[in-house]
Amino acid sequence: MPIEILMPALSPTMEEGTLAKWLVKEGDTVSSGDLLAEIETDKATMEFEAVDEGVVGKILISEGSEGVKVNTPIAVLLGDGESADDISSGAAPAAPAAAAAEEAPAATEKAAAPDTSPSPAPAAPAATDGSRIFASPLARRIAADKGLDLASLKGSGPRGRIVKADVESATAAPKAEVKTPAAAPAAAAAAPSGATADAVAKMYQGRDFEEVKLDGMRKTIAARLTEAKQTIPHFYLRRDIQLDALLKFRGELNKQLEGRGVKLSVNDFIIKAVALALQTVPDANAVWAGDRVLKMKASDVAVAVAIEGGLFTPVLQDSHMKSLSALSAEMKDLAKRARDRKLAPHEYQGGSFAISNLGMFGIDNFDAIVNPPHAGILAVGSGVKKPVVGTDGELKVATVMSVTMSVDHRVIDGAMGADLLKAIVENLENPMMMLA
Repeated sequence: MPIEILMPALSPTMEEGTLAKWLVKEGDTVSSGDLLAEIETDKATMEFEAVDEGVVGKILISEGSEGVKVNTPIAVLLGDGESADDISSGAAPAAPAAAAAEEAPAATEKAAAPDTSPSPAPAAPAATDGSRIFASPLARRIAADKGLDLASLKGSGPRGRIVKADVESATAAPKAEVKTPAAAPAAAAAAPSGATADAVAKMYQGRDFEEVKLDGMRKTIAARLTEAKQTIPHFYLRRDIQLDALLKFRGELNKQLEGRGVKLSVNDFIIKAVALALQTVPDANAVWAGDRVLKMKASDVAVAVAIEGGLFTPVLQDSHMKSLSALSAEMKDLAKRARDRKLAPHEYQGGSFAISNLGMFGIDNFDAIVNPPHAGILAVGSGVKKPVVGTDGELKVATVMSVTMSVDHRVIDGAMGADLLKAIVENLENPMMMLA
């Protein structure tokens, strides 16, 4: 029997993806482990391997198709002695890419129940001139629920086929009993909080603009950060850190490590300082898990890396146990592969605390948004020369870096957050302590 190849879930949070590229074509023979396609998730483009062996009988989803739901059939694999003629009886029909995702639920229902189901989808109706009306099973079901006459609708699918979007956007004839006094408040309450895309576009009629379609990464960033800002009770702690001792120590280390090709950055010291501080204040090394808090043993520190069109937060596991040179090498590798979108899911998932450093862009200070389920994130500004009062009361010039720690109040209270930030400051202002 032909085997359906389904859109895989390449990460725990993946709900849909883009079929970026087919690496096989119809008629090709594949074995288990052979590469079939490149799938673009919300974070990376990953290769998809075959599990079974056979011949690619039909490609159902075309190259470049976006928004393909997980578990949607994307191709059909034929076994020995099978031909493309067997596909219609042994697997889902080779529906066009635009309709395949829509009809997947209907196909699943058919497979789960016998053909003699007592409540089948409405039969395909005929138009007034006797010609058949082509509509998907899902479109017929929705039309029946809404009381719509399919003959009055114009299909936008292939060959004029009526699809889900056509019936959802259509309005049935009004019924007398629909008009009730209580309906108006309910409708107002259900109205979306933001303006629709069409409404915003109308505001700029007559002005030149380019419409940029959101890719999977940008959609995910928008959804997660909106959720984070709305649901996490943020509070913010700010400190200035004097970097002169660290910069001097870094210069000395880099001279000694020059022969090994190692060059430490200030960011490497910040990662180490945060990792050790989480061990100093272990109650802050935790994540929010809905109805409980998970206290972590190791310091797994996430670091934001800007890439074209978005960002990654690769995680450096066991950062408190690694040397500065090891952290530096690992961070460089993760950052390079993040920009190439070659990170595996386990490399950017997890961690209990994050660092976002915009100092290299000349930003003095800023407030970052906590990335759930992390308990906090350290926003790092640039080091600038400032006048400061020394311990002896004399005015001097020092290199000062401003940091802001955004904290999830459900996990970390004010005093605990202050202790954590104090430990970070002490590590950076006394860098020799981080090697002890």
